[in-house]
Amino acid sequence: MLKKNPIMFSLHFLALFLLFLDHANPQPHDQEQAILLRLKQHWQNPSSLDRWTPSSSSHCTWPGVACTNNSITQLLLDNKNIPGTIPPFISDLKNLEVLNFSNNSIIGKFPEVVYNFSKLEILDLSQNYFVGTIPDGIDSLSRLSYLNLCANNFTGNIPAAIGRIPELRTLYLHNNLFNGTFPAEIGKLSKLEELYMAHNGFLPSKLPSSFTQLKKLRVLWMSEANLIGEIPQMIGEMVALEHLDLSMNELTGSIPNGLFMLKNLKVLFLYKNLLSGQIPQVVEALNSIVIDLSQNNLTGTIPVDFGKLDKLSGLSLFLNQLSGEIPGSIGRLPALKEFRLFSNNLSGPIPPDLGRYSSLEGFQVASNRLTGNLPEYLCHGGSLTGVVAFDNKLGGELPKSLENCNSLLTVRISNNAFFGNIPVGLWTALNLQQLMISDNLFTGELPNEVSTSLSLLEISNNKFSGSISIEGNSWRNLVVFKASNNQFTGTIPLELTALPNLTVLLLDKNQLTGALPSDIISWKSLTTLNLSQNQLSGQIPEEIATLPHLLELDLSENQFSGQIPPQLGLLRPTYLNLSSNHLVGKIPAEYENAAYSSSFLNNPGICASRPLQYLKVCFSRPQKSSKTSIPLLALILSALITAFLLALLFAFIIIRVHWKRNHRSDSEWKFINFHRLNFTESNILSGLTESNLIGSGGSGKVYRVAANGSSVVAVKRIWNNRPLEKKLEKEFLAEVEILSTIRHLNIVKLLCCVVNDNSKLLVYEYLMNHSLDQWLHTARRSNSASASVNHVVLDWPKRLQIAVGAAQGLCYLHHDCSPPIVHRDVKSSNILLDSEFNAKIADFGLAKMLIKQEELATVSAVAGSFGYIAPGKRSLFRSYPCYLLPCPPFPVPNIEVSYFITRIAEYAQTVRVNEKTDVYSFGVVLLELTTGKAANYGDEHTGLAKWALRHMQEGKTIVDALDEEISEPCYVDEMSNVFLLGVFCTSEVPSARPHMKEVLQILHGRNHPLVYGAKNNGSEYDSTPLLKNSKRERQSESDSTLASDN
Repeated sequence: MLKKNPIMFSLHFLALFLLFLDHANPQPHDQEQAILLRLKQHWQNPSSLDRWTPSSSSHCTWPGVACTNNSITQLLLDNKNIPGTIPPFISDLKNLEVLNFSNNSIIGKFPEVVYNFSKLEILDLSQNYFVGTIPDGIDSLSRLSYLNLCANNFTGNIPAAIGRIPELRTLYLHNNLFNGTFPAEIGKLSKLEELYMAHNGFLPSKLPSSFTQLKKLRVLWMSEANLIGEIPQMIGEMVALEHLDLSMNELTGSIPNGLFMLKNLKVLFLYKNLLSGQIPQVVEALNSIVIDLSQNNLTGTIPVDFGKLDKLSGLSLFLNQLSGEIPGSIGRLPALKEFRLFSNNLSGPIPPDLGRYSSLEGFQVASNRLTGNLPEYLCHGGSLTGVVAFDNKLGGELPKSLENCNSLLTVRISNNAFFGNIPVGLWTALNLQQLMISDNLFTGELPNEVSTSLSLLEISNNKFSGSISIEGNSWRNLVVFKASNNQFTGTIPLELTALPNLTVLLLDKNQLTGALPSDIISWKSLTTLNLSQNQLSGQIPEEIATLPHLLELDLSENQFSGQIPPQLGLLRPTYLNLSSNHLVGKIPAEYENAAYSSSFLNNPGICASRPLQYLKVCFSRPQKSSKTSIPLLALILSALITAFLLALLFAFIIIRVHWKRNHRSDSEWKFINFHRLNFTESNILSGLTESNLIGSGGSGKVYRVAANGSSVVAVKRIWNNRPLEKKLEKEFLAEVEILSTIRHLNIVKLLCCVVNDNSKLLVYEYLMNHSLDQWLHTARRSNSASASVNHVVLDWPKRLQIAVGAAQGLCYLHHDCSPPIVHRDVKSSNILLDSEFNAKIADFGLAKMLIKQEELATVSAVAGSFGYIAPGKRSLFRSYPCYLLPCPPFPVPNIEVSYFITRIAEYAQTVRVNEKTDVYSFGVVLLELTTGKAANYGDEHTGLAKWALRHMQEGKTIVDALDEEISEPCYVDEMSNVFLLGVFCTSEVPSARPHMKEVLQILHGRNHPLVYGAKNNGSEYDSTPLLKNSKRERQSESDSTLASDN
C-alpha cells in the first residue's frame, strides 16, 4: 500500500526520523534537570534540596528554580546550607538571568564560570567564604544590574572593569578584606543607585571626585574604608543622594556647604572623623531624618536652620568643640526623638519646648556649660528613656513631666545645682534602672518604695535628711547605693541588710546612730562598705567576717567600742579603716603588718602583739617581782647581745667574701616614677614579703603593698636571676617608658618602676575585685561545699560590661598608641576589675620584655598562655558575623545557622605576633564570659575555642553552649551574639579575624544597621546597646568617653 502511495510513505519515514532525533538529542528541558541533579550531588545532597528528585514534577517547580518558556532563568539558592564550591558545569544553564547563592557555606575563589552567563542581570554571592581577588573580565556581564559580593573574604583591589558594566544599578562590596584600592572608574556607572564599600581595609585613599558624577546615586556607604583627605566640594552635585555614610574614617577639612543643600538627603553620617571648622549654617536638606556629626573637631555654633528640619528624628553632635547656645527652634521639631550634644562647650539654656511637640526618647547634653532648668516637657510624649545632663550648671527643680515618666531607664544629672524634692513618681518609675543625682542641692527624705527595676542609686553630696526607711521588696534589685555626705539620721534599717545583690554601700558622712545590725550576713555580694563619719556605736559584729567578697571596709570616725572580732582577720580586705573609734584589745594577728598599720589610728585601747608603726605593743604584767631576778636578767640580756653582734660580724665577713669573689657589688635601687606619688622605693621594698604575696606566674610574683600606710599598690617582681646586658637593660627601660605613657580608663595604670641590676619591679594601681578569672572559674575549680556556698555568679550585664571595657582597652593599645602595642598575653587573669566591675587590662607589653630581642619579630610558643594562643593554621572563614551586617535586600539569617565548614588547613611552624594574636585571645575571653568554661576546656590538645567551633560544626544550638547559671531568656540573644563574635575572633586565619575596632563596634551594637547598614543610633551613654532591648539597660561608656584617666 505504501508503494502505491508514495506520499504516505514519505510521511511515515519523516515521523520515524524525527522520533529518532528526539531520542538521540534529549530536549533542553531534560538537560537542565540533569544539571540540577548533578549540582545537588556535587553539594553532597543537602537536605534543603530534598525535593530535587527525578521522579517529582517538572524541575521548574523545584524549590529555588524559576523558568521562562520551560527553561531555567532564575536559580535562587540563598539560605540553603550549601557547602563546597560552584562547579564549572553550572555554565550549561545558558539562559540564567538571576543567580543567588547568598548566605551559604560556599568556599573557593570567585567563580569565573559566571562570566559565561551573558544574560545575567542579578548576581548575589554574599555571605559566603569566598577568598582571593575579583578577576578581570567581570565587565563581560554587560546586562548585570545588581551585584552583591558582601560579607566574604575577598582581598586585593576592586578591578577597574567593574566600572564598565553599563547597566549596573546596585553594587554591594562591603564587609570584605579588600586591602588594595578601589577604582575611580566606578564614577562612570551612570545608572548606579546604591554603592556599598564600607568596612574594608583599603589603602588610604581620597574619595574620588569622579564619584560626584553619579547623578542617580541614592546611597553611598563607605564607613570605615580608610578614607583620607577632604570631602569633595562637588558632592553637592549628587542631587539624588538620600543616604551618605562616610563615618569612621580619617577625613579632614570642613563639611562642604553643598552637602546641606541636597534636597533629597535623609541620612547623613560623618561621625568619628577628623573634620574641623563650622557646620554649614545654610541648610536646605529639608528631608533629613538623621544627622550624626559626632566625634570630630567641629567648632562654631549649631546652625539655626536645623530648626527647619521638620522630619529630623535624630541629631548627634557630641564630642566636638561646639559653642554658643542651642537654637530654640530645635526644641519645636515635631519628629525629634534622639538629641545628643554631650561633651561640647555649649552654654545658655536648653530650648524650653524640647519634648513638647515630639515624643523625645533620648536626651543627652552632659559635660557642657548649660544653665537654667531642664525643659518642662521632656517626657511629654511618654517615650523618654534617658535624661543625661551631668556636669553642667543647671539648676531649679526637676520638671513635673518626670513625675509619671514610666519609660525612663536612666537619669544622670550629677554635678549641677538642682534643688528641691525629687518628684515622687520618679522614684517609682516602672522601668527606672539608674538614678544618679549626686552633687546637687536636693532635699527631702528617701521614699519607702522605689522602682523594682532600680539597680543603681547615687545620691551623695546632697541635703537629704530623715531616716533611711525601706519597706517591701521594691529595693531588692539594688546593686549600688551611694548616699554619702547627706543628713540622714536614725539607725541602719534591717531591711537594708536584706538586699542580696548589693555590691557597694556608701553611707559615710551622715548622722546615723545605733548599732550595726548582725543581719549583714545577707550581704553576700558586697565588695565595698563605708559607714565612716557617723555616730554608730556598739561592737563591730563578727558577722562581717562572713562576707566573702568584701574588699573595702571603712568604719572610722564612729563610736564603736569593745574588741575587734578575731574572725575579722579572715577578710584580708584591700582597704580597712577602723580609726577614731573606742576599740580596745589586740588587733587580729592577720593585720599585724605594715599594710594595715594605719587602719587603727586614734583607738587608745588598741595594741598589737609585736612592734608596729602607730600601734603600741600589748604587755602582760607579771604578778610578782624579785630583786634577785634582775641581775640574772641583765646577764642573759648581755649574752644575747654579744651573740647577736658576733653573728652580725660573721655574716658581714661572709657577704664581704662573696662580694669579692664576684668582683662587684649589688647596685643601688633606681626609682623611676611616672606620676606624682606619695611613697618612695623604701615603702615598696619593705612590702615585698611572703605575707603580701597575692600571685605568682610565668612572668613573676605579684605583691599587694600598702605603699604609705593608706595607698595600696600592686607590685610585679619580674623573674630575673642575673643582670641584663647593657643593650637589653636599655631596651627594657625604653619599653617601660613607653608603657608609662598609656592613659586609658580600661588599662591598669603603671605608677613607677624600681630597678637594680638583679631585679625589676613594676608598680601598678591596685584593683580590689581582682581578676575576671577568679570570678569566673575559682569556685568551679574547687569541689568543696564552702566554695559553692560563697560563690557569687557574675550576671550577664556585668559580663557584657567587662567585655566592653576590656575591648576598649585593647582597642586603645592597638589603634590609638604610637607605636601600636600588642599585649601578647590577653587572658581572663590579666583582666582586672575595680569596685564597680569596670575592666582594666593588665600586664600589657610585659610578654615582649620577657623574650630575647632576636625573638621579638617571630615568637614560637613563647608569648601567651595555653588556651589563648592563636594557632599557626590557615582556614577559610567568614570575615564578619553577617547576622550583624546584613546584605540587603535579602533577609538576615538566623544567628544559630551553622556558619562553619570543614577547614582546609596547612600548619605553620611559628606564630607571627601582631594585634590579631590579641584578637584571638580576646575571642577566647568572650567564649569564657558566655559559656562560663575555662580557656583550657576540652581535651589536652585543644581548648575552648576549638570546642566552640566543633560545637557549631556539629549543628548544635548556641543556647546549649551558654552558661546555664546566667542564661536567662531575656539575655539569650545577646549572649548568642557575643558567643558568635568569640568564634569569629578565634578564626585560624589571622586575616579573617576582625580588628579590635570592629570587635568594639559590634559589642557597642554600632554595626547593627538602622538604615542601609548605618550605625545604631542608640544611646552613646549605654555601656552597650546590645542590652537595649533587654530587661536591663546598663550604664554607658560615658566614663571612658567623657573622662581621661590621669
